Amino acid sequence: MGVDLRQVVAGVLTLTMFVMLGNMIKRDHFDSVEGKFPGARDVEFDSEKVSERGLVTFSKKNTNGPWMEGGLEPKPCWKESNFDEVESKGFVTFSLTNGPEYHVSQIADAVVVARYIGATLVLPDIRGSKPGDERKFEEIYDVEKFVKSLVGVVKVVKGLPKDVSIRDFAVVKVPNRVSEDHIAEQIEPVFRTNRIIRLATFFPSVNMRKTTKTSASDSVACLAMFGTLELQPVVNEVVDSMIERLRTLSRKSDGRFIAVDLRVEILDDKGCRGSSATGTKSCFSAQEIAIFLRKIGFGKDTTIYLTQPRWDESLDVLKDIFPKTYTKESILPADKKAKFLESEDSEFEKVIDFYMCSQSDVFVPAISGLFYANVAGKRIASGKTQILVPADISGTSASVTNHFSPYISKKNHMAHSCKHFYLHFMSQFCNCLNDDELGLDCKLRSSTLFYSGPRRDKEAADNVHES
Repeated sequence: MGVDLRQVVAGVLTLTMFVMLGNMIKRDHFDSVEGKFPGARDVEFDSEKVSERGLVTFSKKNTNGPWMEGGLEPKPCWKESNFDEVESKGFVTFSLTNGPEYHVSQIADAVVVARYIGATLVLPDIRGSKPGDERKFEEIYDVEKFVKSLVGVVKVVKGLPKDVSIRDFAVVKVPNRVSEDHIAEQIEPVFRTNRIIRLATFFPSVNMRKTTKTSASDSVACLAMFGTLELQPVVNEVVDSMIERLRTLSRKSDGRFIAVDLRVEILDDKGCRGSSATGTKSCFSAQEIAIFLRKIGFGKDTTIYLTQPRWDESLDVLKDIFPKTYTKESILPADKKAKFLESEDSEFEKVIDFYMCSQSDVFVPAISGLFYANVAGKRIASGKTQILVPADISGTSASVTNHFSPYISKKNHMAHSCKHFYLHFMSQFCNCLNDDELGLDCKLRSSTLFYSGPRRDKEAADNVHES
């Protein structure tokens, strides 16, 4: 039987049509899915834990664990000091105490107070936990950076005039994150009478969560907390050398390392038992940290830095699971140990720990408290947002996205209030624009909003003794 050529051609054309139609349907279907979920093939987010898509981006390299890509350093609202100069009518003195996690808060409170009352700020000394344990500010921090960063905000001097006696001081207690109302009611009247006040900051809470109530002095506090303190060159060089050493040891993790705040003496004091009411824990042991890190995906070649000064046998279980676990004594340059590790003063050790934890690729606080809160703030201000809060995981594994610090996942740290990317965000943040009733001045320059301080009426100014 002969074959009709026209039927063959028609059959080929029909088959070709169906193939083309099938390809069109397939392409439209998958393109629409990928359009709704960009990046869905790379990582799956738990919407209950990480509410904002794109909050975290994980490395696509084979880096031995769930490492995040580095975040963008936010544009701070304190970058340029465009404050009006305030005539000084007296002095504010204070000391930095208890370690760097307290220093950043003490600096912020002192600058806010001095700015509000129109006083000159005296460069603080640094006091340790033991009587007579005192250091000059410049032994740890960069004086030039500190003074320069506060130009136009408050005047800073290295010391009081020689004719000033200690009897002239009036000691004033200041709650951390002091409010303008507290300054006006409790501090300013004392300053008007005495002209020289000494601040003693106390911490009614270690909570660093941002509040819904904003203040015109918030930008001053942000500048003071995140834009003034830098390590002096010698100390900074030591920290940099330790970080470089850890990155060299972390080749299989693309030079990345985890810093864990785990100090044995504090764990012994706290006991690390869960709250009977909530079941939450305030600290975790070395064994619990090791199990936690393994279950969320970090491999045995992960490099870990511990804030514990010297090795303790209770840490052996952590090293068994993660052999590349180090304390200061094992990575500190030999010629620096006498000064930074073997002295009776632990102030240098505290400073090293604070800045190591602030600059690591991942930070894990095994202990709750102000160290965790203020390291988190410094990391947020620099764009290093991989902060993982440990937990007892019942299963064999868990998603790392379930364990981000609420400071990150909920963006509830006060440092988030200090970050402004767009002009309208800053306008919402400071509500004193063109508002004469508040008695406040705000300046808007270079897309940056700054608080100029309360307008002082002549009568109030005259009540302050001339310096």
